[in-house]
Amino acid sequence: MKNNVYSILKGKFLVSDDSFKNWRVIIFISVLALVMIASSHSADKKVHEIARLNNEVKELRSAFVDGRSQLMRLKMESSIVKEMAIKGVVPSEIPPRKIKVKSQE
Repeated sequence: MKNNVYSILKGKFLVSDDSFKNWRVIIFISVLALVMIASSHSADKKVHEIARLNNEVKELRSAFVDGRSQLMRLKMESSIVKEMAIKGVVPSEIPPRKIKVKSQE
């Protein structure tokens, strides 16, 4: 048992006669480790991209709500009356009447 541990620590399994099998396993494990590292980096990059896009969506939604509230204020009748009074147009004092047209058949 002690000799096996020393031979592993000294690396004799890499230079022995049947070391080709050991090298294949070591290279395979190294490639798998590289693939795993690349995959985790890709996942991290996607997580950061998702967080950035979520922040952008929040900002755009805020801008949309702000724009909509400004539009609602501009469409109010009191705002329109003020703007038109500056130009000299005032609302009519006579209320509108409905016009009924009778068809001739």
